[in-house]
Amino acid sequence: MTHIRKAVFPVAGMGTRFLPATKSIPKEMLTLVDRPLIQYAVDEAREAGIEEFIFVSAAGKGALEDYFDTAAALETRLQAAGKVDALAALEPTRMPEGALTILRQAQPLGLGHAVRQAKRLIGNEPFAVILPDDVIKGERGALAQMVDAHRNIGGHMVATMDVPLAETNMYGVLDVKEEVGALAYARGLVEKPRPDLAPSTKAVIGRYILDSAIMDRLDALSPGAGGELQLTDAINADVKSVGVTGYMFEGQRFDCGSVQGYVQATASFALSRADLRDAYAAFVDQRPRPLRLVA
Repeated sequence: MTHIRKAVFPVAGMGTRFLPATKSIPKEMLTLVDRPLIQYAVDEAREAGIEEFIFVSAAGKGALEDYFDTAAALETRLQAAGKVDALAALEPTRMPEGALTILRQAQPLGLGHAVRQAKRLIGNEPFAVILPDDVIKGERGALAQMVDAHRNIGGHMVATMDVPLAETNMYGVLDVKEEVGALAYARGLVEKPRPDLAPSTKAVIGRYILDSAIMDRLDALSPGAGGELQLTDAINADVKSVGVTGYMFEGQRFDCGSVQGYVQATASFALSRADLRDAYAAFVDQRPRPLRLVA
């Protein structure tokens, strides 16, 4: 199978759930401990062998491009001051020349529309899609796990996890034909089904490996749920011709597009850091408990 070299990062969202912070800061630049969300996504892509990074962005998101640019003045000052550790911390923010492309999504017409913006750059290769809002913590990145599995089966592959039945209306959900180990072979997908109509509890999470045929599907796609071009609908249309497989990744997923998920991720990542764990845990344990009033 063809090596997965390219990844699309849809980063055009406004991040309204994080206002007022996102009035001037792209939500992808919100920091999880000491790295922005976009860095976690890029690091995961690099681990999976991605060589070309395509950001589908929007007006007001210039900080994303600046973040991965060279900061010559800053690096010069750090070198002069002998701050070796600080210089090393900047290393993951560097991109090889020509590796990063920024595209503009002029209108927020859905995830499918965002992915379609990259059609010319994708060509005839399979490619990955990573949603930076979904942070997946594990010993090995979820996308690297998927790339290994995709080598053997091809087609469209989506990351999936089990969710409570009551929450199926928040996700695309797989209609599972057969499960073999970590693979869930699908006969279809349903976008945000009511719990009583959900075909399973296997929710689609923000990691995809897609055959380039998806671009033609997106070109022909009509607006779906919410009046937007839904990537799930385009994948679903390819079930018979291309094939769709869910991959049940190993790791813990945090929905960092929500304040609650972002706070939970911050706590989990802080507790995983040897230099932060003890002090953070002690601080949380000392928090005053609310008084209970007895009638």
